[in-house]
Amino acid sequence: MKPLSNILIKGSHLIDPASERDGKFDVLIEKGTIKKIAPAIEPQNGIEVLDAGSFHLFPGFIDLHVHFREPGFEQKETILTGCQAALRGGFVACVTMPNTQPPCDNQSVVEHILSKSREVPFRLFPAGTLTRNREGKELSEMADLKRAGAIAVTDDGNWVEDSLLMRRCMEYASMNNLVVITHAEDHRLSADGVMNEGIFSTSYGLKGSPVESEIIAVSRDIELVRLTKADLHVAHISTAGAIELVRRAQKDGLPVTAEVTPHHFSLTDELLETYNTNLKMNPPLRSRADVEAIKKGLKDGTIGMIATDHAPHTEEDKMAEINYAPVGTIGLETAAGVALTELYHKKVLTLAQLAEKFSINPAKRFNLKGYGVIREGALANLTLVDLEEKWTVTKDCLVSKSRNSCFLGAELRGRVKAAFCLGRFWNYA
Repeated sequence: MKPLSNILIKGSHLIDPASERDGKFDVLIEKGTIKKIAPAIEPQNGIEVLDAGSFHLFPGFIDLHVHFREPGFEQKETILTGCQAALRGGFVACVTMPNTQPPCDNQSVVEHILSKSREVPFRLFPAGTLTRNREGKELSEMADLKRAGAIAVTDDGNWVEDSLLMRRCMEYASMNNLVVITHAEDHRLSADGVMNEGIFSTSYGLKGSPVESEIIAVSRDIELVRLTKADLHVAHISTAGAIELVRRAQKDGLPVTAEVTPHHFSLTDELLETYNTNLKMNPPLRSRADVEAIKKGLKDGTIGMIATDHAPHTEEDKMAEINYAPVGTIGLETAAGVALTELYHKKVLTLAQLAEKFSINPAKRFNLKGYGVIREGALANLTLVDLEEKWTVTKDCLVSKSRNSCFLGAELRGRVKAAFCLGRFWNYA
């Protein structure tokens, strides 16, 4: 276990919208806690000095959507390797999805996840299930999950099709102050779709999943929010129609938020021409028009958060024919690079807006105390980034147990150089 840091970060460009700091500052960390922030701090005996004059310092990144596969699928990822990948990507906390085996629908699984994360150490916030065994038949024991440490509930991978049951789920979640995360997909429409339904799915001879599958599911869930006043968070939103529904709901004052993945704001369905199974995910890559709608939603704040949907699979699993290969791509280690390349350097978002999407908004939305801030007296949870470093994504540079990245071979501009997590320094320079 790494010791708590005693370190002086010299000359970094601080990006902290919460404190309205955007400029050169020194940050003194003692025993893992931010002791002082000032334009210039003199080095002290026994304090390591980190020259960060060419780097930007952000509030530590938070990923609201990861699959660490443990328990049950440790051949794909473990909590240890998942946390290591998160740290390499600059993330200091993650929300884990409950589709493990057994599912995270009881206290013992929540406690196991939290116990394993402390060994790193790293901060995980487990999401429990909406329904028992994620089967969409009866409510999970949400009160027990909350007591054990769950911060949200979701049947991620499955959408609760029974509208009456989903109403009860929302009501019960509200009683326990839990955010409902919806995997918005009407499975009767998406069926066995391999990619986005459209001209390219027809051209490539692959079964398509229509955008209406997501739009209908989001619409139903928003109407249930009107009825129940539950907190709703739409996971991995991917379609222009669903984004517009969220935008209207927010204008109506409903507690509805949304996240988007880096692959959905940077890649399109036409890439499936290669039949590369690392490009098979759920929801699928969408059209250029959807990508533009996502960027608009990020820019105007409709989409308040960026999350990876980090979904590891073994190379053997992904080597199957595309119709039978599992869905999903890893994303923790490339998320910052893709966001800087596609959103910052192409002038879609400012650095302050990226700090909001990666850190401040996730912390606020899920009430994660001590995160999303850079302030004196707080435990150091920080991300140090080189905005200009150019690098190519290869299997060798990834530390996730799986290597199924949809960005293999991509040239990115911008890279995480270090992270401070729970007061401990993790250096990747």
